[in-house]
Amino acid sequence: MDVIKIGDIVARKSYQCDLLFRVIDMKEKNGEWEAILYGEDVRLVADAPCSDLVVIDEQEQQERKKREIELIEQSYRLFRQDYQAIKQKVEYRATGGYRVEKDFFQIPGRVLHLDGDPLYLRKCMDLYERIGVPVHGIYCEESEMPEKVGYWIEQFRPDILVITGHDSYSKSKGKVHELKAYRHSRHFVQTVKEARKKVPHLDQLIIFAGACQSHFESLIRAGANFASSPARVNIHALDPVYIVSRLSFTPFTETVDVWDVLRNTLTGEKGLGGVETKGVLRTGMPFRLIEDREENRRS
Repeated sequence: MDVIKIGDIVARKSYQCDLLFRVIDMKEKNGEWEAILYGEDVRLVADAPCSDLVVIDEQEQQERKKREIELIEQSYRLFRQDYQAIKQKVEYRATGGYRVEKDFFQIPGRVLHLDGDPLYLRKCMDLYERIGVPVHGIYCEESEMPEKVGYWIEQFRPDILVITGHDSYSKSKGKVHELKAYRHSRHFVQTVKEARKKVPHLDQLIIFAGACQSHFESLIRAGANFASSPARVNIHALDPVYIVSRLSFTPFTETVDVWDVLRNTLTGEKGLGGVETKGVLRTGMPFRLIEDREENRRS
């Protein structure tokens, strides 16, 4: 049996080693050592006896990472196709159907991303940067989010708020409809409620909330526009980024169909859902007017 240590990358034998986890803590329970696990690619937190764990070697980690990157790249390409279609539509309107040349600029929606996992936050920030979404990312433990979210909303005045981290449902703690049976859903719900005290309207502050297996219905009732997880399945670490990026680059004059938002995510409708929501992109003109005046003055 492998000797399990904090920081190891492991998989659970009882689940056929389907997911990779980081060991973030260890505790003794009933005379047996138990590990606290954070999913490497899904937003799941779990407990497991060390006897059920196997350490994944570097070669297998790299093979799985390669497959994961291929999946992410596929979703990214689909997102870029959608973005290009939206961009062409905006250009068509701004130029009167391409009848006149007009310089214009775009202001995508600003995102405030609160994450209970600093490594996942870094992955998300890298993807936001690649897509071009203006974002502030803050690492915060899930239990502390409700008391701090109001301050951060006032500080950053976002158009879109992401509330995520780790979560899980435990059958031993209650039935699937009971909030007490979830590790962090109650914290996410309370954070959404506190955010809605600051900005009640769903189109003035768009909220994504939840993680793996989160209590979807409670999050939507609390005031989230999009949430996880309708079928109580695991969601990918980057799914919130794809959802809010689409909203960030959709004009405020358009309502985004829920399916259009979900179809390019890595999890899909079993793990994610929401309500019809307006985009937040704004188009302005003219572009570079001051620079043009300075150039004319010098010439």
